[in-house]
Amino acid sequence: MSFSRSSPFALPNVRRFIAFRAFFNARFYYPVFTILFLDYGLTIEQFALLNTVWAFTIVLAEVPSGALADLIGRKRLLVMTCWLMICEMLLLSFVPLGSSTLVFSAFLVNRILSGLAEALASGADEAMAYDTLVSEGDPEDWPQVLDIQMRVQNIAYMVTMTLGAMVYAPGVVNRVLHWFGLQTDLSQQVTMRFPIYLTLGLGILALLTTMGMRDPAVGKPAAAAGDTIRLKIGKVFRMTWSAGGWILRTPMALAVILFGMSFDHVLRMLVTMTSQYYRLIDLPEASFGLIGSGVAMLGLVVPRIAREMVARFSPVVNVVAVTGLALASLWGLTLFVPYLGVLPMVMVFVTMMLTSFFTSHYLNKITKSHQRATVLSFKGLAFNAAYGMIGMLYAGLISILHRGIQETNVDWAVSRVDDESFRRSLSWFPWYLTVFIVLVTVISLLHFRRAGEHKSTNLTD
Repeated sequence: MSFSRSSPFALPNVRRFIAFRAFFNARFYYPVFTILFLDYGLTIEQFALLNTVWAFTIVLAEVPSGALADLIGRKRLLVMTCWLMICEMLLLSFVPLGSSTLVFSAFLVNRILSGLAEALASGADEAMAYDTLVSEGDPEDWPQVLDIQMRVQNIAYMVTMTLGAMVYAPGVVNRVLHWFGLQTDLSQQVTMRFPIYLTLGLGILALLTTMGMRDPAVGKPAAAAGDTIRLKIGKVFRMTWSAGGWILRTPMALAVILFGMSFDHVLRMLVTMTSQYYRLIDLPEASFGLIGSGVAMLGLVVPRIAREMVARFSPVVNVVAVTGLALASLWGLTLFVPYLGVLPMVMVFVTMMLTSFFTSHYLNKITKSHQRATVLSFKGLAFNAAYGMIGMLYAGLISILHRGIQETNVDWAVSRVDDESFRRSLSWFPWYLTVFIVLVTVISLLHFRRAGEHKSTNLTD
């Protein structure tokens, strides 16, 4: 494929950024994520613990990794990210089954490596691509790059979700083998590793992609060649402190992160519970994968809409639009309308896509190159910290609802109590988001007002 020199896609770093996002994020085991852990021999409690470790690792490593990217270079950090992805997949590919302690230990290391990889990639890849536009192209092309990147990634999601679910099922795999004349029957313990093997291949492709990147001149590391490890570590902490202070002093940056965090953590929490919601609106389990592919197809259209919105409307108008969509989808979910209840859940996914696009566009536009990766890592830290917070709050809410329903309906089966607890829990989400948005709006307005007063004072001095 050829591009004109004026096209942002003529820049190798931009093309490689898009490819890296697809290889790194679209994983073949996502459609069978929960049952994969269980089929390896883990319990639901262990599954929850492991994902808590994963989120905690990201929160701890998020901001230092962004500063490290600004210091030693984005390419080095992305190459390291790919090696971590390869190592985490190798662990699951070859860990022997049978010993629950060994399997749990392997998954524990896997979750730590995965969290580190997510933290290292967060901000570094985006900063690499944006700074390439700053030094070699036109930063105004960033919405166009985001548009194509999100569409390519959603195409990758469609492929990996469909194929990953197919190769996981021994019945499907054996039918294909028989069609080719191979008279063999593979068990679930064999086929459950196939999505892992395929994702390992994506890790290798991601590594080859990042090896061809180069740090743009505008984003080159600030460390001197003779710096000691101690000096470099000191610079990382100073850059982190500096970027954090800049965010607090810059009302627009703080507002973008706070509003993005508000929508992201609520919507992400709901997305993790889609299968339970679909079951309660009478959708057959076989349809879950088809719905996921349909959502991924929407991802081909939504980025283009978001691109037009940032070009035509102000940030305030776009925030109001996202708020309206988010609240409409949350209230729609509380109705649990059979079959048609899938529409508000689709709106949840659409709102998440818009939030991701707007946050990236506005934050990159106002951030300077030397601290871009660090600032983007602060965004990731805020998003993941809020997600962890709502996870703990939701666990407490479910526990209270479950106990209350059980006490007043002693003759109900446990599954019925669980379903009713889930139904009632969703009615809290619209109110929670409303309160959160109001608080964030007040905080943002106070910061804008203070910044305006400070500017006026400086002008009169």
